[in-house]
Amino acid sequence: MAELSHLDKRSQPVMVDVSEKKITRRKAVARCVVILPEEVLALLQKDDFKTKKGSVFQTAIIAGIMAAKKTGELIPLCHPIGLDHCEIGMEINDQQEVVIRCTAEIEAKTGVEMEALTGAAIAALTIYDMCKALSHDIVIKEIKLIEKTGGKTDFKRP
Repeated sequence: MAELSHLDKRSQPVMVDVSEKKITRRKAVARCVVILPEEVLALLQKDDFKTKKGSVFQTAIIAGIMAAKKTGELIPLCHPIGLDHCEIGMEINDQQEVVIRCTAEIEAKTGVEMEALTGAAIAALTIYDMCKALSHDIVIKEIKLIEKTGGKTDFKRP
């Protein structure tokens, strides 16, 4: 069984030492789903996702990218890294859910999974914030890593 990488020999929190790792191209894709009540989704679609606070999707995309760039400040043991690329896409699926995908990329000694996950999560929370005046019956679900490449191991969710 794998060990937790953020604990030292005395079980104290520690930032992972990446000094001996090789720099590689790393990419991570995360996904998050927002379920909006039917009447809220219909209203947003009618108004092209614009509210008095501004465009819901565009604001959420900007918030997600900003959050991905600040992941090292938000999550205590994450390495502060710059991003070479960050992109957030949104679509309405067949179940009428908002599906958010955040892709983060960097050439570095450590990966960008947390940046992709943070970007997707904050984009979802921004949608909640912009729509909560219409309803509090909004559900954010399935924040998950879809794939990661680079580093020791690659991962792809089936």
